[in-house]
Amino acid sequence: GFCIYGTGDSIRRVADLPVYSFKDEECFNKLIHKKCIGGILFARYENTREEEDRLLQYCKRSGLKTLIAPSISEADENGSFHQWVRPIKIEDLLGRSEIHINMEEVMTEFCGKVVLVTGAAGSIGSELCRQLAQMNIKKLIMFDSAESPLHNVRLEFEKNYPGLDFVPVIGDVRVKERLRMVFETYQPQIIFHAAAYKHVPLMEENPCEAVLVNVVGSRQVADMAVEYGAEKMIMVSTDKAVNPTNVMGCSKRLAEIYVQSLGCAIREGKVKGRTKFITTRFGNVLGSNGSVIPRFKEQIENGGPVTVTHPDIIRFFMTIPEACRLVMEAATMGEGNEIFVFEMGKAVKIVDLATRMIELAGYRPGEDIEIEFTGLRPGEKLYEEVLSDKENTIPTENKKIMIAKVRHYEYTDILDTYGEFEKLSRTVKIMDTVKLMKKVVPEFKSKNSPRFEVLDK
Repeated sequence: GFCIYGTGDSIRRVADLPVYSFKDEECFNKLIHKKCIGGILFARYENTREEEDRLLQYCKRSGLKTLIAPSISEADENGSFHQWVRPIKIEDLLGRSEIHINMEEVMTEFCGKVVLVTGAAGSIGSELCRQLAQMNIKKLIMFDSAESPLHNVRLEFEKNYPGLDFVPVIGDVRVKERLRMVFETYQPQIIFHAAAYKHVPLMEENPCEAVLVNVVGSRQVADMAVEYGAEKMIMVSTDKAVNPTNVMGCSKRLAEIYVQSLGCAIREGKVKGRTKFITTRFGNVLGSNGSVIPRFKEQIENGGPVTVTHPDIIRFFMTIPEACRLVMEAATMGEGNEIFVFEMGKAVKIVDLATRMIELAGYRPGEDIEIEFTGLRPGEKLYEEVLSDKENTIPTENKKIMIAKVRHYEYTDILDTYGEFEKLSRTVKIMDTVKLMKKVVPEFKSKNSPRFEVLDK
């Protein structure tokens, strides 16, 4: 039969099966005992997330088995309905209404094009490659410095996309000559720049490397795109670039500044070229390499404890495919020099996330598996910025996607400064590098990072 939240007076039967209703947990427990219910199969329906969440909590406390059904489109695409019924994962609970994009427009944008993806072996880069592989592109260039992950992506694509013309290239965005060889050889028309260092504590300890990859590397990719006449470069950025409190976030803001100012200079005729530059900012990506969910899963499998930095820390989340759809949408709708941001939904308390994951694994938080608070790490915020704040954004035709209002920089004014960034970072002048970062991005105020907080005084 069917189970719904509410009185259920209006609907008694569907497809000649009974509809059971409940108004609270007490009624739910009476229902499952009376009808000997052993499990609940959740249907995917975007307007009932709060109801699903409440029902899932009831199920967990009652010891019921919980499964999720595929959406109708998934069932149609993948054949057997039963094959795609599976246990509920934490990603199902943290999702939101799907971003709907015009696939015809996206296909038109990329069909017959040579596309370069930097960071192609990473979480975002590899998913971008998977989506591009289905868009009838002419050639896909997968560029990454990580040998084994790129090898694994190559094996996956040889198996899953035998008709795709793709080339894995080992290379580093810090090495201009290697980039030049790639652009000279393959003449990419569209570039997705996803190569980046992203881990906040590591980059706080290694700021010159953050600048070399995220700033110098992005500049070199952008310059090559212009020199070789690419149509568009889409850069993957982060919510941590907004009012940054750490080196990583500031390095991504500096990359945004460079590509946006270069694009404006081209549009104004100050720089010769035709490349359009588009930036997309995400929140945290569920299941990405090194992210919180894989770490929590491993800790739960090992019997705990599950480590959370602070009881009040919150984050915004999106799934990897969702993030990549945003990039694809930005690539098609962008006219050039925009920074697109995403309506992220509700922030998630990380301790609640840990609790839910422990429960989904069949354990009791605080009894079977402990949650341990370890303290905020260098550069870490308690609260991330709300990307979709109406005061700081301009709406687009897609209500889930907005354009950020940001300060503009003149390309000619920053050229020498970015040369100085390269010089300082290549010679590992740590304090001078961070000092210059704070000068160019005055809103960069270090947090939980005593070494660099002194520069804010």
